[in-house]
Amino acid sequence: MKKLILLLALTGVFLPYMALAEDLIKQGETLDLQQCIDIALKNHPAILAAAHTLRAGESRVGQARSGYYPQVSGNVIYNRISPYETSSGGRLAPDDKGAYDVTNSMIALRQNLFDFGKTAAQVRIQSLNLDSSRADFNDVNSQVIFAVKQAYYELLRTKRNQDVAREVVGQYEHHLMQAKAFFEIGTKPKFDITKAEVDLSNAKLNLLKAENAFRVARVTLNNALGLPKAPDFEIQDSLAFQRAEVDLDEALKKAYERRPDLQSIIVKEKALDETIALQKKGYYPDLTGDAFYGWGGNSFPLDHGWTVGATLNVPLFSGLSTKYQVNEARANLAVLKANEEALRQSIYLEVKQAWLNLQEADDRIVTAEISVRQAEENLELANGRYASGVGSPIEVTDALVAESNAKTSYIAALYDYKVSQAKMDKATGEK
Repeated sequence: MKKLILLLALTGVFLPYMALAEDLIKQGETLDLQQCIDIALKNHPAILAAAHTLRAGESRVGQARSGYYPQVSGNVIYNRISPYETSSGGRLAPDDKGAYDVTNSMIALRQNLFDFGKTAAQVRIQSLNLDSSRADFNDVNSQVIFAVKQAYYELLRTKRNQDVAREVVGQYEHHLMQAKAFFEIGTKPKFDITKAEVDLSNAKLNLLKAENAFRVARVTLNNALGLPKAPDFEIQDSLAFQRAEVDLDEALKKAYERRPDLQSIIVKEKALDETIALQKKGYYPDLTGDAFYGWGGNSFPLDHGWTVGATLNVPLFSGLSTKYQVNEARANLAVLKANEEALRQSIYLEVKQAWLNLQEADDRIVTAEISVRQAEENLELANGRYASGVGSPIEVTDALVAESNAKTSYIAALYDYKVSQAKMDKATGEK
């Protein structure tokens, strides 16, 4: 799965700049959650930035390995020289007649022969940094996936709330018609009509709020996909309750083993261990081999010659810079270890909160289902009493409000359960 995500990101790096949102999502198309996640993994700018960072890390490994290979350079120098001679006034003046050309060219070869493992340490450090970048890339993926899930479920929640609000408006419209009919035949007072009209106006205001919340949720989902200008599309309703049994101890174990942000900081600690070892190697000499072949002279054909030798560089005193570099690396390592402990505590809190929220949402769903049934029965009774002429409009209003609140609470419980599942997946490093 990790390799697939990385491949999607690397192959789609320039997709947002070449393809329009309409090419990825068709107007009116219905998407499920996994399709939304796949779109985000290909297009979200955070994913693309992490992919570029990963590629930069690969290049740094190659740069470190270049220390194993010979370094070849060449240069050509041309000079036109006109010597000076003393004039009668004591000044120096050029003698144009004695000007001559000097040409020098050279090819140089330098090879690291022995550096007490400094190059090897650099390669190990950059390889570990690359592993850390991979973990960071996976962490970004995890954050993007969670954001898509949360926005997806929020859109479903607001859509259901909108349906409930629209249903309430219809019920109040029906109640207003009843009140007018009873008033016309003289069985109900004018107050019932006025009360029904006020209730209908309030219901319409709530519907407007629900519709706006739905539009905001759609914009939020588009942003989570990395396509803020995506055309309107539908999503499959997956808000239905499916109980998931989660063992807290097992979840914590998975989190400490799989969390990419924790893996990243652990790898960075290993890289700093290698950095400390590398800085200590600053006390040791290094040996390089040099070879030069060149041509030079002031007339053609040019003379040529060569030089072969070795250089032993022994650091005698560097102003204690090596000592301070080692101290800096050790201090940075101590910072990382403290950050690791803080992250472990944060992971424990994250997993425990997600687990508790799952249990609470589970219990709340069961209770909310019962409340919805009871509210529907109560509303049916209230409507029946009013239709038979023995009920009051206040009784009907209370029953309608109770039913609306019960349905909204049930939808909220379903949403909270789904989001808690998504938080648990993120907290434990699940994809």
